[in-house]
Amino acid sequence: MAEPENSEIMSLRKLAAPGTIVGVEMLPTAPHVELRLIKFEHPGNPGRPRILFIAGWVSLIEGWGEVLQEMTRDFSVYYLETREKISSRIGAKVSFSVTAIGGDIVSAIDALMLEDASYIFFGSSLGATAILDSTRHLRRRPRCLILISPNAEFRVPRIWKIIVGSFYPPLYALIKPSVKWYLRTFRLDLETDHEQYEKYCRSLDAADPAKLKPAVLALAQYAVWPVLKDIPYPTLIIGASKDKLHEPGNLKKIVEMMPDAVYVDLETNKRTHSREMVGHIRTYFRVHCK
Repeated sequence: MAEPENSEIMSLRKLAAPGTIVGVEMLPTAPHVELRLIKFEHPGNPGRPRILFIAGWVSLIEGWGEVLQEMTRDFSVYYLETREKISSRIGAKVSFSVTAIGGDIVSAIDALMLEDASYIFFGSSLGATAILDSTRHLRRRPRCLILISPNAEFRVPRIWKIIVGSFYPPLYALIKPSVKWYLRTFRLDLETDHEQYEKYCRSLDAADPAKLKPAVLALAQYAVWPVLKDIPYPTLIIGASKDKLHEPGNLKKIVEMMPDAVYVDLETNKRTHSREMVGHIRTYFRVHCK
């Protein structure tokens, strides 16, 4: 008699297409670092490349439910949660830089034994930026890259660097309302996409403050520009011109600097997290990812 599924697996199955087999494991990717890997494997998709999915900074997988339900109809998906997320196991003082996160991605590909051209990179925000950075060190090449709003730079105002640098993680609850105020006042368009603000609030509520402090300080020092000209893989950049947080002007510069990249504008963050977006993935895959 089969053992009953635990509540975590049951919840994750709701995020995938019917018939998808879900598994969860902790994957060692660097000394003192283990990351949660969620495998969505659909038996109806044999022979197709797997999608290695790297989501954005402190994002929650529940925010990708609509995308995963549609994506797993056509592909098996490996959803790797990055080291700044609450799910990671960090055993010592480690870096939370983009380069360190990119190194985790390279290690995961090796551990999963993904062969050349057997997988597609899919990432959003910080995850997309880390994918771009990781391409310098890949030993097994992807079929193509599909990236939603990669951050070219991580703009942290000087006052926030001072606040974050001096705050004590157990007092995170006191600083969190100010972060939400800053997002809704200066970085997000609540009239166009109020759901984006609510999603970020849920992520901030669920975040690990001990990891947020070093992560913010490390990200503030990064810019992706030097990496772009040497990326040889076909790349689809999906942007949202009304999403001020991800600086749509920079997305077009990223596309211009890459040797083989195209741009699709879906206007809002909500649409970049929708079934419609997966339709663009299907189209791009048929034409460019063969």
